[in-house]
Amino acid sequence: MTENAVQSVPAIELRDVAKTYHAHGEDVHAVREMDLSIAEGEFFSLLGPSGCGKTTTMRMIAGFEDPTQGSIFLHGTDVTSVAPNKRDVNMVFQSYALFPHMTVFENVAFGLKRKGFPGPEIRQRVDDMLAIVDLVGREKRRPRELSGGQQQRVALARALVNHPRALLLDEPLGALDLKLRQHMQVELKRIQREVGITFVYVTHDQGEALTMSDRIAVMNDGRIEHLGTPREIYERPATKFVAGFIGTSNLLTGTVAGIDGGRAILTSGAGERVIVPLRTDDSVKPGDAIELSVRPEKIDMSLSEPTATDRCVVRGTVTEVVYLGTSTNYNVATSTGAEVVVFDQNASNAEDIAARGDSVFLSWNPQHSYPIGTR
Repeated sequence: MTENAVQSVPAIELRDVAKTYHAHGEDVHAVREMDLSIAEGEFFSLLGPSGCGKTTTMRMIAGFEDPTQGSIFLHGTDVTSVAPNKRDVNMVFQSYALFPHMTVFENVAFGLKRKGFPGPEIRQRVDDMLAIVDLVGREKRRPRELSGGQQQRVALARALVNHPRALLLDEPLGALDLKLRQHMQVELKRIQREVGITFVYVTHDQGEALTMSDRIAVMNDGRIEHLGTPREIYERPATKFVAGFIGTSNLLTGTVAGIDGGRAILTSGAGERVIVPLRTDDSVKPGDAIELSVRPEKIDMSLSEPTATDRCVVRGTVTEVVYLGTSTNYNVATSTGAEVVVFDQNASNAEDIAARGDSVFLSWNPQHSYPIGTR
Protein backbone atom coordinates (compact mmCIF):
# COMPACT_ATOMS: atom_id res chain seq x y z
CA MET A 1 0.00 0.00 0.00
CA THR A 2 1.39 3.43 -0.93
CA GLU A 3 1.95 6.23 1.61
CA ASN A 4 -0.91 8.24 0.09
CA ALA A 5 -3.22 5.24 0.35
CA VAL A 6 -2.30 4.79 4.02
CA GLN A 7 -2.98 8.45 4.74
CA SER A 8 -6.38 8.24 3.04
CA VAL A 9 -7.60 5.40 5.27
CA PRO A 10 -9.95 6.88 7.90
CA ALA A 11 -8.97 6.53 11.54
CA ILE A 12 -12.57 5.52 12.32
CA GLU A 13 -15.29 4.50 9.90
CA LEU A 14 -18.91 3.46 10.47
CA ARG A 15 -20.77 1.79 7.62
CA ASP A 16 -24.56 1.52 7.86
CA VAL A 17 -24.33 1.21 11.65
CA ALA A 18 -27.54 1.02 13.67
CA LYS A 19 -28.37 0.20 17.26
CA THR A 20 -31.83 -0.90 18.41
CA TYR A 21 -32.83 -1.71 21.97
CA HIS A 22 -35.91 -3.67 23.00
CA ALA A 23 -37.67 -2.11 25.98
CA HIS A 24 -41.18 -2.74 27.33
CA GLY A 25 -42.16 -4.58 24.19
CA GLU A 26 -41.05 -1.77 21.87
CA ASP A 27 -38.03 -1.17 19.64
CA VAL A 28 -35.99 1.89 20.59
CA HIS A 29 -33.81 3.11 17.70
CA ALA A 30 -30.81 4.71 19.42
CA VAL A 31 -28.74 5.01 16.21
CA ARG A 32 -30.19 4.78 12.70
CA GLU A 33 -28.20 3.61 9.65
CA MET A 34 -25.17 5.82 10.25
CA ASP A 35 -22.32 6.28 7.77
CA LEU A 36 -19.41 8.22 9.21
CA SER A 37 -15.73 8.70 8.41
CA ILE A 38 -13.28 10.36 10.83
CA ALA A 39 -9.83 11.31 9.54
CA GLU A 40 -6.50 10.51 11.15
CA GLY A 41 -5.48 13.23 13.62
CA GLU A 42 -8.89 14.93 13.55
CA PHE A 43 -10.63 16.48 16.55
CA PHE A 44 -14.16 15.27 15.86
CA SER A 45 -17.23 16.00 18.00
CA LEU A 46 -20.57 14.23 18.27
CA LEU A 47 -22.98 16.95 19.35
CA GLY A 48 -26.64 16.76 20.26
CA PRO A 49 -29.25 16.74 23.02
CA SER A 50 -29.63 13.96 25.57
CA GLY A 51 -30.96 10.79 23.99
CA CYS A 52 -29.87 11.61 20.44
CA GLY A 53 -27.53 8.58 20.19
CA LYS A 54 -24.11 10.23 20.49
CA THR A 55 -22.90 8.27 23.52
CA THR A 56 -24.25 5.01 22.06
CA THR A 57 -22.27 5.75 18.89
CA MET A 58 -19.08 6.28 20.89
CA ARG A 59 -19.64 3.13 22.94
CA MET A 60 -20.00 1.12 19.72
CA ILE A 61 -16.69 2.57 18.48
CA ALA A 62 -15.07 1.59 21.79
CA GLY A 63 -16.59 -1.90 21.67
CA PHE A 64 -18.76 -1.54 24.80
CA GLU A 65 -21.91 -1.87 22.66
CA ASP A 66 -22.47 -4.17 19.68
CA PRO A 67 -24.22 -2.64 16.67
CA THR A 68 -27.50 -4.19 15.63
CA GLN A 69 -26.35 -3.85 12.04
CA GLY A 70 -23.44 -2.45 10.09
CA SER A 71 -19.65 -2.51 10.48
CA ILE A 72 -17.05 -0.49 12.39
CA PHE A 73 -13.53 -0.02 11.06
CA LEU A 74 -10.46 1.30 12.88
CA HIS A 75 -7.66 2.31 10.52
CA GLY A 76 -9.09 0.10 7.78
CA THR A 77 -9.56 -3.01 9.95
CA ASP A 78 -13.04 -4.36 10.68
CA VAL A 79 -13.33 -4.45 14.49
CA THR A 80 -17.09 -4.96 14.74
CA SER A 81 -16.61 -8.24 16.64
CA VAL A 82 -13.34 -7.33 18.39
CA ALA A 83 -13.36 -6.99 22.20
CA PRO A 84 -12.86 -3.49 23.69
CA ASN A 85 -9.45 -4.33 25.17
CA LYS A 86 -8.22 -5.48 21.75
CA ARG A 87 -9.11 -2.20 20.00
CA ASP A 88 -6.38 0.41 19.74
CA VAL A 89 -8.50 3.13 21.35
CA ASN A 90 -8.82 4.49 24.89
CA MET A 91 -11.78 6.20 26.51
CA VAL A 92 -12.04 9.02 29.08
CA PHE A 93 -15.27 9.31 31.07
CA GLN A 94 -16.84 12.24 32.90
CA SER A 95 -16.13 10.55 36.26
CA TYR A 96 -12.36 10.20 35.47
CA ALA A 97 -12.27 6.87 37.45
CA LEU A 98 -8.88 7.56 39.03
CA PHE A 99 -7.51 5.18 41.67
CA PRO A 100 -7.80 7.18 44.92
CA HIS A 101 -5.06 5.25 46.76
CA MET A 102 -2.49 5.80 43.98
CA THR A 103 -0.34 8.85 43.29
CA VAL A 104 -0.55 10.80 40.04
CA PHE A 105 2.49 8.94 38.74
CA GLU A 106 1.06 5.53 39.69
CA ASN A 107 -2.31 6.34 38.08
CA VAL A 108 -0.67 7.33 34.79
CA ALA A 109 1.76 4.40 34.85
CA PHE A 110 -0.89 1.79 35.67
CA GLY A 111 -1.60 0.62 32.12
CA LEU A 112 2.08 0.50 31.17
CA LYS A 113 2.90 -1.65 34.21
CA ARG A 114 0.11 -4.09 33.39
CA LYS A 115 1.50 -4.43 29.88
CA GLY A 116 4.94 -5.26 31.27
CA PHE A 117 6.92 -2.24 30.07
CA PRO A 118 10.38 -1.93 31.66
CA GLY A 119 10.77 0.58 34.50
CA PRO A 120 12.99 3.13 32.70
CA GLU A 121 10.57 3.32 29.74
CA ILE A 122 7.60 3.72 32.08
CA ARG A 123 9.37 6.58 33.85
CA GLN A 124 10.23 8.31 30.58
CA ARG A 125 6.76 7.95 29.05
CA VAL A 126 4.97 9.08 32.20
CA ASP A 127 7.30 12.08 32.61
CA ASP A 128 6.76 13.06 28.97
CA MET A 129 2.99 12.80 29.31
CA LEU A 130 2.86 14.75 32.58
CA ALA A 131 4.80 17.53 30.85
CA ILE A 132 2.23 17.63 28.02
CA VAL A 133 -0.71 17.89 30.44
CA ASP A 134 1.14 20.42 32.66
CA LEU A 135 1.34 18.28 35.80
CA VAL A 136 5.12 18.23 36.35
CA GLY A 137 5.83 18.47 40.08
CA ARG A 138 2.58 16.82 41.12
CA GLU A 139 3.67 13.22 40.55
CA LYS A 140 3.41 12.25 44.25
CA ARG A 141 0.00 13.76 44.93
CA ARG A 142 -3.15 11.68 45.21
CA PRO A 143 -6.39 12.52 43.37
CA ARG A 144 -8.03 14.06 46.48
CA GLU A 145 -5.17 16.59 46.60
CA LEU A 146 -5.88 17.84 43.06
CA SER A 147 -8.42 20.25 41.62
CA GLY A 148 -11.09 19.02 39.23
CA GLY A 149 -9.15 20.27 36.23
CA GLN A 150 -5.97 18.56 37.42
CA GLN A 151 -7.82 15.27 37.96
CA GLN A 152 -9.16 15.54 34.43
CA ARG A 153 -5.63 15.99 33.09
CA VAL A 154 -4.45 12.92 35.03
CA ALA A 155 -7.23 10.89 33.37
CA LEU A 156 -6.11 12.23 29.98
CA ALA A 157 -2.47 11.40 30.68
CA ARG A 158 -3.38 7.86 31.77
CA ALA A 159 -5.32 7.33 28.54
CA LEU A 160 -2.69 8.87 26.27
CA VAL A 161 0.44 7.33 27.80
CA ASN A 162 -0.39 4.01 26.07
CA HIS A 163 -0.14 5.80 22.68
CA PRO A 164 -3.60 4.77 21.41
CA ARG A 165 -4.46 5.41 17.77
CA ALA A 166 -7.62 7.26 18.91
CA LEU A 167 -8.99 8.73 22.12
CA LEU A 168 -12.73 8.75 22.89
CA LEU A 169 -13.98 11.37 25.37
CA ASP A 170 -17.50 11.16 26.79
CA GLU A 171 -18.41 14.62 28.17
CA PRO A 172 -15.18 14.76 30.24
CA LEU A 173 -15.66 18.42 31.25
CA GLY A 174 -19.22 18.09 32.50
CA ALA A 175 -18.28 18.05 36.21
CA LEU A 176 -16.20 21.26 36.04
CA ASP A 177 -17.41 24.79 36.74
CA LEU A 178 -17.88 27.15 33.81
CA LYS A 179 -14.58 29.05 34.01
CA LEU A 180 -12.50 25.88 34.43
CA ARG A 181 -14.45 24.14 31.68
CA GLN A 182 -13.67 26.98 29.27
CA HIS A 183 -9.98 26.82 30.22
CA MET A 184 -9.88 23.05 29.74
CA GLN A 185 -11.47 23.36 26.29
CA VAL A 186 -8.40 25.29 25.13
CA GLU A 187 -6.11 22.85 26.97
CA LEU A 188 -7.73 19.81 25.35
CA LYS A 189 -7.23 21.26 21.89
CA ARG A 190 -3.59 22.05 22.70
CA ILE A 191 -2.98 18.53 24.02
CA GLN A 192 -4.63 16.97 20.98
CA ARG A 193 -2.46 19.06 18.68
CA GLU A 194 0.72 18.07 20.56
CA VAL A 195 0.06 14.32 20.66
CA GLY A 196 -1.36 14.33 17.11
CA ILE A 197 -3.88 11.51 17.53
CA THR A 198 -7.57 11.33 16.67
CA PHE A 199 -9.93 12.68 19.34
CA VAL A 200 -13.64 11.82 19.25
CA TYR A 201 -15.54 14.01 21.68
CA VAL A 202 -19.15 13.60 22.86
CA THR A 203 -20.92 16.69 24.19
CA HIS A 204 -24.29 18.41 24.39
CA ASP A 205 -22.55 21.80 24.80
CA GLN A 206 -22.50 23.73 21.51
CA GLY A 207 -19.79 26.09 22.76
CA GLU A 208 -17.45 23.19 23.53
CA ALA A 209 -17.95 21.66 20.10
CA LEU A 210 -17.46 24.96 18.26
CA THR A 211 -14.34 25.82 20.29
CA MET A 212 -12.41 22.58 19.89
CA SER A 213 -13.57 20.67 16.82
CA ASP A 214 -12.18 20.35 13.33
CA ARG A 215 -15.56 18.88 12.33
CA ILE A 216 -18.86 18.32 14.12
CA ALA A 217 -21.66 15.82 13.57
CA VAL A 218 -24.91 17.27 14.92
CA MET A 219 -27.16 14.38 15.92
CA ASN A 220 -30.91 14.20 16.46
CA ASP A 221 -33.09 11.14 17.03
CA GLY A 222 -30.28 8.72 16.17
CA ARG A 223 -29.31 10.43 12.91
CA ILE A 224 -26.67 12.92 11.80
CA GLU A 225 -28.54 16.02 10.64
CA HIS A 226 -25.47 18.04 9.68
CA LEU A 227 -21.81 17.11 9.33
CA GLY A 228 -19.32 19.89 8.73
CA THR A 229 -16.84 22.37 10.15
CA PRO A 230 -17.91 24.62 13.04
CA ARG A 231 -18.19 27.58 10.66
CA GLU A 232 -20.29 25.64 8.13
CA ILE A 233 -22.68 24.37 10.78
CA TYR A 234 -23.10 27.77 12.41
CA GLU A 235 -23.29 29.90 9.29
CA ARG A 236 -25.29 27.52 7.07
CA PRO A 237 -27.17 24.93 9.16
CA ALA A 238 -28.73 22.21 7.04
CA THR A 239 -31.98 21.83 8.97
CA LYS A 240 -34.32 23.75 11.24
CA PHE A 241 -33.20 21.59 14.17
CA VAL A 242 -29.52 22.43 13.62
CA ALA A 243 -30.28 26.15 13.25
CA GLY A 244 -32.09 26.15 16.59
CA PHE A 245 -29.65 23.90 18.43
CA ILE A 246 -26.41 25.67 17.46
CA GLY A 247 -26.45 29.08 19.09
CA THR A 248 -29.46 31.39 18.76
CA SER A 249 -31.22 31.61 15.43
CA ASN A 250 -34.20 33.66 14.29
CA LEU A 251 -36.73 31.80 12.14
CA LEU A 252 -38.87 33.82 9.76
CA THR A 253 -41.54 32.72 7.30
CA GLY A 254 -42.61 34.51 4.13
CA THR A 255 -44.07 34.02 0.67
CA VAL A 256 -41.82 34.19 -2.38
CA ALA A 257 -42.78 37.14 -4.61
CA GLY A 258 -40.17 36.40 -7.24
CA ILE A 259 -36.87 34.75 -8.15
CA ASP A 260 -33.95 36.93 -9.24
CA GLY A 261 -30.63 35.36 -10.22
CA GLY A 262 -30.61 32.56 -7.68
CA ARG A 263 -32.26 34.62 -4.94
CA ALA A 264 -35.77 34.43 -3.57
CA ILE A 265 -37.43 37.82 -3.01
CA LEU A 266 -39.97 38.10 -0.20
CA THR A 267 -41.96 41.35 0.08
CA SER A 268 -44.93 42.74 1.99
CA GLY A 269 -47.34 45.65 1.64
CA ALA A 270 -45.55 47.49 4.43
CA GLY A 271 -42.51 48.02 2.22
CA GLU A 272 -40.56 45.23 3.85
CA ARG A 273 -38.26 43.04 1.78
CA VAL A 274 -36.24 39.95 2.49
CA ILE A 275 -33.75 38.47 0.01
CA VAL A 276 -32.73 34.85 0.44
CA PRO A 277 -29.82 33.37 -1.58
CA LEU A 278 -30.87 29.91 -2.76
CA ARG A 279 -28.73 26.80 -2.90
CA THR A 280 -28.42 24.87 -6.12
CA ASP A 281 -30.69 22.12 -4.78
CA ASP A 282 -33.44 24.49 -3.60
CA SER A 283 -36.56 24.13 -5.77
CA VAL A 284 -38.40 27.35 -4.94
CA LYS A 285 -40.90 29.22 -7.11
CA PRO A 286 -43.09 32.33 -6.72
CA GLY A 287 -45.98 31.75 -4.35
CA ASP A 288 -44.12 29.20 -2.22
CA ALA A 289 -43.98 29.66 1.52
CA ILE A 290 -40.36 29.64 2.65
CA GLU A 291 -38.76 29.46 6.09
CA LEU A 292 -35.47 31.21 6.59
CA SER A 293 -33.04 31.93 9.39
CA VAL A 294 -30.73 34.79 10.34
CA ARG A 295 -28.41 34.97 13.35
CA PRO A 296 -29.01 37.70 16.00
CA GLU A 297 -25.53 39.23 15.66
CA LYS A 298 -26.00 39.70 11.91
CA ILE A 299 -28.98 42.07 12.37
CA ASP A 300 -28.69 45.87 12.61
CA MET A 301 -31.45 47.73 14.43
CA SER A 302 -32.38 51.40 13.93
CA LEU A 303 -35.23 53.80 14.67
CA SER A 304 -35.29 55.08 11.08
CA GLU A 305 -35.72 53.10 7.86
CA PRO A 306 -32.40 52.14 6.21
CA THR A 307 -31.71 53.96 2.94
CA ALA A 308 -29.74 51.13 1.33
CA THR A 309 -31.84 49.17 -1.14
CA ASP A 310 -29.67 46.05 -1.14
CA ARG A 311 -30.45 45.00 2.44
CA CYS A 312 -33.21 42.92 3.98
CA VAL A 313 -35.61 45.09 5.99
CA VAL A 314 -38.31 44.11 8.51
CA ARG A 315 -40.35 46.35 10.83
CA GLY A 316 -41.01 45.54 14.46
CA THR A 317 -41.63 46.68 18.03
CA VAL A 318 -39.16 46.18 20.87
CA THR A 319 -40.72 43.95 23.55
CA GLU A 320 -37.73 43.43 25.84
CA VAL A 321 -34.25 44.88 26.46
CA VAL A 322 -31.66 42.80 28.37
CA TYR A 323 -28.24 44.23 29.28
CA LEU A 324 -25.56 41.47 29.44
CA GLY A 325 -22.37 43.48 29.84
CA THR A 326 -20.63 42.69 26.56
CA SER A 327 -23.87 43.04 24.61
CA THR A 328 -27.46 44.19 24.86
CA ASN A 329 -30.10 41.76 23.63
CA TYR A 330 -33.34 43.03 22.14
CA ASN A 331 -36.51 41.02 21.60
CA VAL A 332 -38.49 42.43 18.70
CA ALA A 333 -42.02 41.43 17.63
CA THR A 334 -42.05 41.83 13.85
CA SER A 335 -45.00 42.86 11.71
CA THR A 336 -45.17 39.29 10.40
CA GLY A 337 -45.76 37.94 13.92
CA ALA A 338 -42.32 36.42 14.42
CA GLU A 339 -40.28 37.13 17.54
CA VAL A 340 -36.73 38.16 16.61
CA VAL A 341 -33.68 38.46 18.86
CA VAL A 342 -30.99 41.06 18.10
CA PHE A 343 -27.52 41.12 19.71
CA ASP A 344 -25.89 44.56 19.86
CA GLN A 345 -22.23 44.66 20.95
CA ASN A 346 -21.74 47.31 23.63
CA ALA A 347 -18.27 48.20 22.33
CA SER A 348 -19.94 50.28 19.61
CA ASN A 349 -22.79 51.75 21.64
CA ALA A 350 -22.55 53.40 25.06
CA GLU A 351 -26.35 53.58 25.32
CA ASP A 352 -29.28 51.41 24.22
CA ILE A 353 -30.43 51.87 20.63
CA ALA A 354 -34.07 51.59 21.57
CA ALA A 355 -36.36 51.13 24.56
CA ARG A 356 -39.20 48.71 25.15
CA GLY A 357 -42.20 49.75 23.07
CA ASP A 358 -40.20 51.57 20.36
CA SER A 359 -40.92 50.94 16.69
CA VAL A 360 -37.74 49.86 14.93
CA PHE A 361 -36.35 48.66 11.61
CA LEU A 362 -34.28 45.48 11.42
CA SER A 363 -31.88 45.10 8.49
CA TRP A 364 -29.17 42.68 7.42
CA ASN A 365 -27.03 41.61 4.50
CA PRO A 366 -28.95 39.15 2.26
CA GLN A 367 -25.95 36.80 2.40
CA HIS A 368 -26.80 36.24 6.05
CA SER A 369 -30.27 34.88 5.24
CA TYR A 370 -30.51 31.21 4.41
CA PRO A 371 -33.43 28.88 3.73
CA ILE A 372 -34.01 26.13 6.29
CA GLY A 373 -34.89 22.66 5.10
CA THR A 374 -37.05 20.33 7.19
CA ARG A 375 -36.30 16.65 7.57
